[in-house]
Amino acid sequence: MPGSQVDIAETEEGTGTSFGPMTDELGFHLRRAQVAAFKHFAHTVTATEGITPGLYGMLQVIANNSGLTQSALAEVMEVDRSSIVKVVNALEDKGLIRRDAAPNDRRSYHLRMTAEGKLALHRIEEAVARQDRDFSAGLSEDARRLLISLLKRLY
Repeated sequence: MPGSQVDIAETEEGTGTSFGPMTDELGFHLRRAQVAAFKHFAHTVTATEGITPGLYGMLQVIANNSGLTQSALAEVMEVDRSSIVKVVNALEDKGLIRRDAAPNDRRSYHLRMTAEGKLALHRIEEAVARQDRDFSAGLSEDARRLLISLLKRLY
């Protein structure tokens, strides 16, 4: 039926595919926005710096919490402890961080930035800031701040 919610959704999406009642669901639009943001990140930051959004987030937490354990990193980033080893290995292989054995527990490691990692992070932060400005260029600064504020309320 012309003018129905499905027709509006099909026109907005430009794909000719109906998403049904999902077009009125917040989670659907959050996911679409996340996919768009990650694609933009991949074409800009990942392409030039070789770092994914997930690795960037982990790197920021390590840089701002020197000496954090792998277990604590997994907890704060809300990822499974078993998958954190792969992330830490990737950052260590890139020479961005190092693992230091905890003096009182050889099974535990403290994560720290390397000198090379600190330099790389500064360069990556600049690339991410450019990417973020480009990605959100369709929003005014007030709208961008409002959107961030509203998203924070959800979590």
